[in-house]
Amino acid sequence: MVYVKICGLSEPEHVATAVEAGADAIGFVMTRSPRRITPERAAELAAAVPAHVLSVGVFRGEDPETVRAAALASGVRAIQLHGRHPHGDFTALKDLGLRLIRAVDAEADLRCGAYDEDLLLVDAPHAGSGLPWDWAAVRGRPSGQWLLAGGLTPANVTEAIAAAGPWGVDVSSGVETSPGVKDSALIRDFLRAVRDAG
Repeated sequence: MVYVKICGLSEPEHVATAVEAGADAIGFVMTRSPRRITPERAAELAAAVPAHVLSVGVFRGEDPETVRAAALASGVRAIQLHGRHPHGDFTALKDLGLRLIRAVDAEADLRCGAYDEDLLLVDAPHAGSGLPWDWAAVRGRPSGQWLLAGGLTPANVTEAIAAAGPWGVDVSSGVETSPGVKDSALIRDFLRAVRDAG
């Protein structure tokens, strides 16, 4: 069964839809993005996420102290550091006891655990663009538990899984009607497509 993370949620109805449709993880963006929410808002949403679904705080470029404060305030159960964060950033957060996710492009070290992370996410060269990329180029390269991201939609996720062979997938803009605006029907369609594929 392919692991599914629905990222960039900001409304209770979409959190509920993702949980009901079978998402394994839900991401809350607390960094510069059209999907950005405050740690306080993330806390409200995370409170509705059941224990079997991983709640993830997403950060990009913030220092470990800022990430730590936001993660603790929001009550998420995992931290995702996006981009070329140094190994020390992961080490500095390890004592929180939260799952750590390292999100990088295909040119980075693709060994899951190389930076003491628990999960690896391999994203498009231009993260957040919503554009498909050469998913097949990473097939067989990442090791361990890794998620494919970048340009995935309900219409192409089956193709992407076949091309890259990931352990899991991550979607954000592919289940939106406009930047930052999620759509419950698209969330359900995405999860149905992944389940049908795997």
